[in-house]
Amino acid sequence: MITVSIVTYKTNLEELSKCLQSLISSLVSQIYIVDNSNERYIADFCQQYTNVVYIGSENVGYGAGHNQALRRILDSGEKYHLILNSDVYFAPSVLEFLATYMDAHADVAQIQPNVVYPDGELQYTCRLLPTPANLIFRRFLPKRMVEKMNIRYQLKFDDHKKEMNVPYHQGSFMFFRLECFKKVGLFDERFFMYPEDIDITRRMHKWYRTMFVPSVTIVHAHRAASYKSKKMLKIHMVNMIKYFNKWGWIVDKERSAWNRKLLEELGYKK
Repeated sequence: MITVSIVTYKTNLEELSKCLQSLISSLVSQIYIVDNSNERYIADFCQQYTNVVYIGSENVGYGAGHNQALRRILDSGEKYHLILNSDVYFAPSVLEFLATYMDAHADVAQIQPNVVYPDGELQYTCRLLPTPANLIFRRFLPKRMVEKMNIRYQLKFDDHKKEMNVPYHQGSFMFFRLECFKKVGLFDERFFMYPEDIDITRRMHKWYRTMFVPSVTIVHAHRAASYKSKKMLKIHMVNMIKYFNKWGWIVDKERSAWNRKLLEELGYKK
């Protein structure tokens, strides 16, 4: 019923093993490890799992990596697909809840549960569609101004206790209705890394509901690589420029309408 894809790159095996433990469920039929580092040690590790398929790959990027798995299963008859980071772990019962939720809500294409750091602190992974100030210029703005923007953009003013139909889900855990990819398309491979999750969620959101459902919780040991590496920062910036070139820098009517609607629903006050 559920297929899973995990894109790896020289990934720590202890981290990957912990992630795979979360997927021990009768609902999970196949797990695809798309290894963008094409490392022998990861291929050997995967052999111990009967339902894990290893795909060795060049470093084609995050979305393009997941697309390699999605193309294999799009016509398989499976119902749901989980896009998963290797630094995520959770109770296997989470998948049962999400599948049951999807079964009951045919108009929902995508779900993200409550996400916390390993210490239990909430991660604000469901957000408004970003403006250039949210994702590029904020690195160069005064801290006070950035904090005010983040409260609105990351929906920090909300207590995250209720369901929300949100146009941007962060890409560490994205639970999809598989058939919706046939209407919307796969990940946009022009993005090597970072905005592919914004892009796919907003494309799903155009036709279906894309829900934050806080009834279950997962743990994401988030690394925020672009804040620690100049190389990753450059990749981040280049790909965000590609994103805004696609959707609009100043004028993005969908962004304006959807963000305004969500803020009104949540009772946001300036």
